Amino acid sequence: MEIILKQDVQGLGHKDDLVKVKDGYARNFLVPKGFAVIATPSAKKVHAENVKQRAHKEEKLRNDAVAQAKKLETKTVRIAAKTSTTGKIFGSVNTIQIAEALEKDGITVDRRSISIFDLENIKEVGTYRAKAKLYKDVSAEFKFEVYSE
Repeated sequence: MEIILKQDVQGLGHKDDLVKVKDGYARNFLVPKGFAVIATPSAKKVHAENVKQRAHKEEKLRNDAVAQAKKLETKTVRIAAKTSTTGKIFGSVNTIQIAEALEKDGITVDRRSISIFDLENIKEVGTYRAKAKLYKDVSAEFKFEVYSE
């Protein structure tokens, strides 16, 4: 069955994508929850018109994301943490602190779109790498340094 997604569905597609799924998944989950509509001929026409009107906005958003990715890839984010004398952090550094540090540098990134390579939480002082998904197909890898306060 073909459906049109009304919002992003992880592992399936993004908003306004035309996707083929199994009938039961569409009828019992996606449509009742409001994540999608069945792709009838009239719904496809409305969808095509909406996509055409939104294309200009999408291009601007993508260009902004590419510019932000270039800016982010050249930057090393510094995060202060309270540590013991051996360099172990009291607690841990996670995506929330990374997003806050990026916000201070003037780059707005949602914490849920940041993923840390190799680890989920950082527990020692050092330099690490992370990846931020800025748009549907635009992501940026950057370094961040955790140092003792």
